[in-house]
Amino acid sequence: MLREIIERFEDTVIVEEPVSKELGITKYLLKYRDRPVLFRDVDGWTVAGNVWSTRERIAGYLGIEKEKLIHFIADAMENPAPYRNAEDAPFMANSTTDFSLRELPIPKYYPKDGGQYFTSAMVIARDENGFTNMSFHRMMVRDEKTVAIRLVPRHLYAMWRDKAEHGEELEVRIVVGNPVHLLLAGATSVAYGVSELEIASKLSELAFGRPIDVVELGGIPVPVESEFVFEARITPELVDEGPFVDITGTYDYVRKQPLVVFEKMYHVDEPVFHALLPGSYEHYMLMGLPKEPQIYASVKRVVPKVHGVRLTEGGAMWLHAVVSITKQHDGDGKNAILAAFAGHPSLKHVVVVDEDVNIYDDRDVEWAIATRFQADRNLVIIPNARGSSLDPSAEKSLTAKWGIDATKPLDRKEEFERARL
Repeated sequence: MLREIIERFEDTVIVEEPVSKELGITKYLLKYRDRPVLFRDVDGWTVAGNVWSTRERIAGYLGIEKEKLIHFIADAMENPAPYRNAEDAPFMANSTTDFSLRELPIPKYYPKDGGQYFTSAMVIARDENGFTNMSFHRMMVRDEKTVAIRLVPRHLYAMWRDKAEHGEELEVRIVVGNPVHLLLAGATSVAYGVSELEIASKLSELAFGRPIDVVELGGIPVPVESEFVFEARITPELVDEGPFVDITGTYDYVRKQPLVVFEKMYHVDEPVFHALLPGSYEHYMLMGLPKEPQIYASVKRVVPKVHGVRLTEGGAMWLHAVVSITKQHDGDGKNAILAAFAGHPSLKHVVVVDEDVNIYDDRDVEWAIATRFQADRNLVIIPNARGSSLDPSAEKSLTAKWGIDATKPLDRKEEFERARL
């Protein structure tokens, strides 16, 4: 369970003093940006944040090196595995319909937020053909039993719209407090019909040698490792959602979004609520890591030898990337730039480097730009391209994308050799 996971990390910060969910936890999560923080008393509840805030911690929990995360996630996305059905789950020890969302440790992170926000919650829904979708959605608390949910036009949105167009509601299960293999799976973007629960099951098999276990709640599978589970329904009614800080650390605007009605709550004994600070390293990791295999696969189609892809923390692990290749032709660097943009359409800036450059070291990447790049020959600019709605500098999601080919010219490779002992 989440408590056992976070307490085993040697660098966990324990906050014993009482902390308010109203802006109180944010200062600690900002102070210890790359360390897990366990709050013993957030208005009477236990809360954890920054749990998965570094590649090293995620990779260590999964039993691999950080450089192998990209292939690990790609394997699960390409080869999902069945999950197992269980009869019971720890969260079923406590259930009630007599609860108030206002009294739960759901934080308000920043002063201009529209209210308390679920940020680590994943929503699970099953369509009429038996397909199960699991995905992240922020949810703003409106009162004791309702929230406004942000639905980007992807799979859950399509399932909700099919119901809403007929005046019907979509039955869902909402889970909070899950291990990282479930969180990474919930953040993947795959074809409709591929279940993120089965991606999580494959990740679990790769890391721990076993699939994930689920229990059926009203015909919808729910991971047994969840700390909190809610039975809810997404209605056709639209209400205001926002403002809210998104991954770039800037405020997203107010939209009309679906109203969700919560009906029943389950939780484990002594539950830990997962508070995912918006615009934090943990937010970067969970949102960005599943995109790296997509960029890798796209570049691999045009350049045979691709050594790694990193979405950078400085670019919020969403807008900036570094790609390592071995060139076979002098045009490979520019082709890799274009392929990276195709692999992750929200990408705004990409640097392509040779295999001797450490893509996880920003100074090494900058060194490659300083010594192997000429702007009049190696810069690619694509004006008025469709970009990310999360980029505040874009206009109507149109942006100028630019790529830097910081690779050595093949006919002058010896001139770029690094001095070594």
